[in-house]
Amino acid sequence: MPTNFTVVPVEDVEDSSNTGAAAGESRPISLGKIFKAETDVDNLQERYSEGDDDQRESSPFLNSDSDRENSYEGKNMALFEEEMDSTPMVSSLLNKLANYTNLSQGVREHEEAEDGVRRVAVMVPQMGTFIGVFLPCMQNILGVILFLRLTWIVGTAGILGSFAMVSMCCICTLLTAISMSAIATNGVVPAGGSYYMISRSLGPEFGGAVGLCFYLGTAFAGSLYILGTIEILLTYIVPTATVFDHDDEKLNNMRIYGTCCLVLMALVVFVGVKYVNKLALVFLSCVVLSIMATYAGVIKTVIEPPEFSVCLLGNRSLKNDMFDTCSKMETVNNDTVTTDLWSLFCDSKHPNATCDEYFSLNNLTEIKAIPGLLSGVIKENLWGNYGPANMVIEKTNLSSVPVEEPVKNTQKSYVFSDITTYFTLLVGIYFPSVTGIMAGSNRSGDLRDAQRSIPIGTIMAILTTSFIYISFVVLFGACIEGVVLRDKFGDSVKKNPVIGILAWPSPWVIVIGSFFSCCGAALQSLTAAPRLLQAIARDGIIPFLHVFGHGKANGEPTWALLLTVGICEIGILIASLDDVAPILSMFFLMCYLFVNLACAVQTLLCTPNWRPRFKFYHWTLSFLGMSLCLSLMFISSWYYAIFAIVIAGCIYKYIEYKGAVKEWGDGIRGLSLNAARYALIRLEEAPLHTKNWRPQLLVLCKLDSDLAVKHPRLLSLTTQLKAGKGLTIVSSVLQGTYMARKKDAHTGEQNLKAAMAAERTKGFSHVVVSSNLRDGFSILIQSAGLGGMKHNAVLMAWPAGWKQARDSSARQNFIETVRETTTAHQALLVAKNIDHFPGNQERLKEGTIDVWWIVHDGGLLMLLPFLLSQHKVWRKCKMRIFTVAQMDDNSIQMKKDLQMFLYQLRLDAVVEVVEMHDSDISAFTYEKTLMMEQRSQILKQMHLSRTEREREIQSITDVSRGSAKRKKRSGIDALPLSIQSIPEDEVATATKQFLAQLIHDRNTASHSAMTDKDAGATPDRVHMTWTKDKMLNERNKQREGAAVKDLFNMKPEWENLNQSNVRRMHTAVKLNEVVVKKSHNSELVLLNMPGPPKNKKGDENYMEFLEVLMEGLDRVLLVRGGGREVITIYS
Repeated sequence: MPTNFTVVPVEDVEDSSNTGAAAGESRPISLGKIFKAETDVDNLQERYSEGDDDQRESSPFLNSDSDRENSYEGKNMALFEEEMDSTPMVSSLLNKLANYTNLSQGVREHEEAEDGVRRVAVMVPQMGTFIGVFLPCMQNILGVILFLRLTWIVGTAGILGSFAMVSMCCICTLLTAISMSAIATNGVVPAGGSYYMISRSLGPEFGGAVGLCFYLGTAFAGSLYILGTIEILLTYIVPTATVFDHDDEKLNNMRIYGTCCLVLMALVVFVGVKYVNKLALVFLSCVVLSIMATYAGVIKTVIEPPEFSVCLLGNRSLKNDMFDTCSKMETVNNDTVTTDLWSLFCDSKHPNATCDEYFSLNNLTEIKAIPGLLSGVIKENLWGNYGPANMVIEKTNLSSVPVEEPVKNTQKSYVFSDITTYFTLLVGIYFPSVTGIMAGSNRSGDLRDAQRSIPIGTIMAILTTSFIYISFVVLFGACIEGVVLRDKFGDSVKKNPVIGILAWPSPWVIVIGSFFSCCGAALQSLTAAPRLLQAIARDGIIPFLHVFGHGKANGEPTWALLLTVGICEIGILIASLDDVAPILSMFFLMCYLFVNLACAVQTLLCTPNWRPRFKFYHWTLSFLGMSLCLSLMFISSWYYAIFAIVIAGCIYKYIEYKGAVKEWGDGIRGLSLNAARYALIRLEEAPLHTKNWRPQLLVLCKLDSDLAVKHPRLLSLTTQLKAGKGLTIVSSVLQGTYMARKKDAHTGEQNLKAAMAAERTKGFSHVVVSSNLRDGFSILIQSAGLGGMKHNAVLMAWPAGWKQARDSSARQNFIETVRETTTAHQALLVAKNIDHFPGNQERLKEGTIDVWWIVHDGGLLMLLPFLLSQHKVWRKCKMRIFTVAQMDDNSIQMKKDLQMFLYQLRLDAVVEVVEMHDSDISAFTYEKTLMMEQRSQILKQMHLSRTEREREIQSITDVSRGSAKRKKRSGIDALPLSIQSIPEDEVATATKQFLAQLIHDRNTASHSAMTDKDAGATPDRVHMTWTKDKMLNERNKQREGAAVKDLFNMKPEWENLNQSNVRRMHTAVKLNEVVVKKSHNSELVLLNMPGPPKNKKGDENYMEFLEVLMEGLDRVLLVRGGGREVITIYS
């Protein structure tokens, strides 16, 4: 149904800053502007809903895609009013910068979508350094390893070994934080954390590879925290809840409960991330409370040590959860009876029972589990105590009577080490406890001043946690007995966590605190990992991840969450925290390595845009951090390190091969530019040696009227010659001015690139706009390339239509190009019938590549077939080399010498010497020369005035008529009579076109037809279309054809020919006869290209000589050397 509405002007009185623009007047709002604004908003939302942020990133300023209405009504800026669209005023730019906001990716938007209420946007985030960076980093760094493994690491590695381990890992993260701070303060870092920083600093290939590694690390971190949660639950909280009690099947308990816990946490994350964020403070409070309880317990040991004790049999530690009294006998009602411990080692409770030998020979000793800070136990715990798996934990400084290994049924009473321990293993297990330093940078969009808060908050969090870890290492070693420290699960202290018996007031503070801490960390990982994957998918750099960029209507990454749950399940199926931790360490170390690399590269390149506000960095620190990360990877687990590097390498190559093209101004591109600059400077320091010579091609392509490549097979030949090696510059010339044809030049360059990609030609493309083609070609020949990377050869197609052209520009451009390449000492390759050359997808099954080596001009003729034979198109073709011997040459010796020369050049080819005897110049040669000179004479008329042209044409006609009369042939008056019937104005034009058509037809006649001696041969039939009435019928054509044939076969005319042209034509004809005879079936013929005459008056004849030389051959490559040796017999 129709809707009636009225639009009234509304004046904004609340915002006083905008009232000045109105200047006291109210203007009605047009409907077109309203609908246009709505359309713009919809388009903007659609563009950003796809996750493509290229528009935002490609702009040098923020929010540069806002409306561009011209509202410059004043006269102060009239000088710049035409440029306001592309260069906004400073006031507009500052206004955009002041109103910039950047929400963190996914968090607050999801909460608002789930509530159904759109909150008022806060223009400036209010989170400071402490809340926004320091506390999140603390929560992520302090976690499961601190509560479940740090005491065991101290007991196994000793205080010194643990101190070295903790220091090395903390220094690694501190150096990484310094590098990260420099990157994060070098401009605005949108939410995305390390992935965004690395991808924008090192490019999409490195960014995608490291981003996926960081994602896998975050996903495995979720499984690590879940395994820690289940270990606390089944070991300390509800030990009776196990499904499998057998030692070999206990890991299945972790798998079952871990899977259930994973599903439950995934449902929580799926339902709403806001619940996870609201519980974050609770989880952090548990961590802080547990740490404070531990410090309080340490202080209490000075006053009064805890009452926990350890029972030792000899020097072996016993599990005291199955007995209460650490003695063999006890007195009950004045009766001496055996204890519960007796029944564990003896076959009955009677005193005369048969007991274990070690139990019988050694006494029981009860010592304090925590002697206290002043007990001096620190001396015993200084050094490490590594050992194999299933080794009984012993107090080394306590004497005992040694016996053979205890029997199997008594092993349950001792405390054993469950895995083989060594320093590098402990490094891999410990390193996850120092990860989490990226938490602050991930929240950069929520910070009031991210460039100040990220460095300060992150570095302070690392220093604080490093102090906590190092102090705990020292305090644990100084307060706790060694056998208790090496007891991983607290079996010797009644199934209490070792750190729990130190804490005050109760071990349950540590148990509950660590349980909720692990739960919170697992939820955080399951929340962060899918969003990281979604960010990578939306960047579009990895095509197969595109599906994970979508999710629920509110943007929740559902598909990414499912994949994360699957990866977490893999870690849970491993079922061992000690086995999952090294995998986690690899991926995080890989990420930290590339953060340091990114900072080092940017610093060394000294790019103008590298201006971090954080000044306390240096490339040596970044390089040290990178080296430390790489060392820790191989120290932790060399096979996991290789596995992680292989995964990252595969992802890198995949993105490079199939990924979307992104230009983010990355440092690798800058590094490439610097390396290229350095290499170019080095190339010019010394001249190129012959051994290093290869054809660096300048390919002169011709574009058609649609600016498409006219001869794409020229690029195919380039690819076959180059095989991707060396320099290739594909260029073209457009006629006109650059200002008028700038768009055409850009379109032509794009078409060149597309054609190069289609033909797999690796190189550069360039289109030059010049006032004429000749100058354009000259510019390219002189200036293409840079420094030492300049072309040394020019490849072009033979101008096949030069005879039919209305003017002589094609011929002149070609000849001048030949001259300029010769002057520039560059080789020239000219391909005849280039469209007949094979494409890159064709395979020549057999055939030959024939080289006609007439003169030696550097050896390029012999090098080119070898280069072609390296390509799969020509691989099965054999090489044949022909050379020409004169009468005074020894043909047999020439062949032997040439074979030896080819052997020394390491070239496989069949050698043949062709003898050319001196012979009289044939009539065919004279006839060819006569036609060439008369054609040249006619072409000169193009440049004469009308009167001169009529006079010249009449003189040609009179000379022809006189020649015919001297031969006394019948029908000789046919030509003049036909011309007399034409009006005077048409005589000159008709005669010129008539003669030109006849000469062209005779030039293009076959060689056999021209040498036919049969007097009764049918006269040539010439079809003339130069008159509107087709005034000559078939009878007149034959009569005129006979007359003109006689015209060109008059010996008196031969006597007037230029003898230099006759000799040249004789050479071309004789060579052509030999080449056609030997190589008419070859796949390709390579010929020495003679140079143009020094006298430019003979330019028109030069093209005729080349045409005669190549007549009757299909694929021909004319080769002209550049004046230097390009092939050598030396290694």
